[in-house]
Amino acid sequence: MMARVSTRVLVAVLFVVGVGLAVTFGYVEVDPLLIAGLALLAIAIAAVSSAVEIVEAYEKRALTIFGEYRELLDPGIHIVPPFVSRTHRFDLRTQTMDVPRQEAITQDNSPVTADAVVYIRVMNAKRAFLEVEDYRRAVSNLAQTTLRAALGDMELDATLSQRGLINERIRRELEGPTDEWGIRVEAVEVREVNPSADVQRAMEQQTAAERRRRAMILEAQGERRSDIERAQGDKQANILESQGEKQAQILEAQGESISTVLRAKSAESMGERAVVERGMESLERIGTSPSTTYVLPQETTSLLSRYGRHLTGSDVGDGPQLDSLDFDAETRELLGLDDIEELAAGDSNADTDFDMETSDIERDAADE
Repeated sequence: MMARVSTRVLVAVLFVVGVGLAVTFGYVEVDPLLIAGLALLAIAIAAVSSAVEIVEAYEKRALTIFGEYRELLDPGIHIVPPFVSRTHRFDLRTQTMDVPRQEAITQDNSPVTADAVVYIRVMNAKRAFLEVEDYRRAVSNLAQTTLRAALGDMELDATLSQRGLINERIRRELEGPTDEWGIRVEAVEVREVNPSADVQRAMEQQTAAERRRRAMILEAQGERRSDIERAQGDKQANILESQGEKQAQILEAQGESISTVLRAKSAESMGERAVVERGMESLERIGTSPSTTYVLPQETTSLLSRYGRHLTGSDVGDGPQLDSLDFDAETRELLGLDDIEELAAGDSNADTDFDMETSDIERDAADE
């Protein structure tokens, strides 16, 4: 706005001066009163244009008269003294400033380059006008020096990974001086931190080596897990195989025990039958012998007594007999005698047939 007003005043003055020179040297023959009127009109237009100041809603203007600061003009229309006053515009919105790329040496002697963006806002236009010549340039220069100092106090890895610390430090360093200038630093953002080309190549090689190392570790871990799974599978298979062999041996032993007991029972039954037959033969010989005194073994008498009771159904001859000893519980369980007795229960018909045959033999002997 100030530039536009100055241009209008300059044009009006040049117009008046030009007309005056043309009339003076006789280039144009014009009525002097007309010339005076045009000059006054031009001066009036220039005065009005210079006296009217329109301030936008997002700005303030510092007013000076004859170079002396008078006041700040708020948004709106203002009338100021023409030709002797000047206004200086200050934008109150947040402004973005690019900090030029800076070169610095880190704490571990590694060269880096970095640039940043600073966000500022004019909070006091009077201070920004009176305390500093050009607040934007001042803030930019201060940010550059602060950025270099921050990079120099940090190691390379920290500058690459801790940009937030750099931003915070620059903002704190700018707050003190800028507050005196009426400027508030709202934020600082470091955009890029780039090490030198040699350092970048070394970092790339280091990154590649680290990735290869991680790949080898992952591969080794995979092989280890595979070996563990394979070993566990083999172990489980061996356990199952051992359990199967143990079960087979137990079943085989039980089968042999059952077979032994059955053979023993069969032998016992055959032995009793043989004794009975021999006893019958003896009785037959006794019946045909002239002797009246006979000596019989106890086993024969026991058999005769038992089979005699079976044939006649008599209770004669009951008395104490020789009983076989039973197996204890552990032995019965080991030999599986309970299962054997269940299996042997089916031989009851065979015993019945044996008893019937014995009865027939005794009957024939009695008839004779």
